[in-house]
Amino acid sequence: MADIFHEIDEDLRRERFARLWKRYGVVVIGAAVLVVAGVAVWRGVEWWNLQQQQESSARFESALKLAADGKSGDAETAFAALEKDGTAGYATLARFRAAAALAPTDRAGAVAAYDAVANDNRISPLMRDLARLRAGLLLVDSASVADITTRMQPLADPAGPFRNSAREIVGLAQYKAGDYAAAAKSFEAILSDGQAAPGLRQRADLMQKLASASAPAEAAPAATAPAAPAAPAVQ
Repeated sequence: MADIFHEIDEDLRRERFARLWKRYGVVVIGAAVLVVAGVAVWRGVEWWNLQQQQESSARFESALKLAADGKSGDAETAFAALEKDGTAGYATLARFRAAAALAPTDRAGAVAAYDAVANDNRISPLMRDLARLRAGLLLVDSASVADITTRMQPLADPAGPFRNSAREIVGLAQYKAGDYAAAAKSFEAILSDGQAAPGLRQRADLMQKLASASAPAEAAPAATAPAAPAAPAVQ
C-alpha cells in the first residue's frame, strides 16, 4: 500500500513539474542563455582591455627608448599619440612625461601641461594632486608665496599623501621670499609629522636650521632706565 501512495506522489510531482516547465521553461532557458552570454561578453571585454593595456605599455616603453636615445622629436610624437588613443593609465603617464620634457626649455608650457592634468576630472585624484605638486616645484623659484600657497592648498589635508611635500614647497617659497620665520614653521611641521619620509625629513631638518639661523633675532627688551645715583653717605 505504501508503494502505491509513493507512486501517486511521484506522478503528482512529475505532473506539477511538467506544468511548471511548460509555463516557465522558456524563461529559464532564456535566463541561462543570458547568463552564459554575459559571462562571455565580460571575459571578452577583459581580454580586450588586457590587449589594449599591453599595447599601450609597449608603446610607452618604445617612446621612453626614443627619448633615451636622444630622438626627442620622435619621442614627443609617440607620447602625443599615446595621450590621444592609449589606455587611461598610460595616456596620463604620457601627459606627465610630455610635461617633464617641456620643463628644461619651456617652464611655463610645462606648468600649463601639469595644470591641465590637475584640472582633468577624468583622472584619479591622486594623479591630479601629483600634477599640482610637479607644477608647484617648477614655480617655487618664480611664483609668489601667495600663489604657491594657493596651489598647494588642495594637498594640505592632514591625512593627504602629499601633505609634507606641499609643506616643503611652501617652505621653500617662503625661504626664497625672505620670510625665514614662516619657512622655519613650515619645515617644523614636516619634522613634527611622524609619517614624513626619511629623505624629506632630512631636507626639512636642514632647511629648518637654515631658516631659523637666517630669521632675525627677536627684539631685545627695552633697556631699563639708569638707576638714580646713590645718596652720599652721612659723615
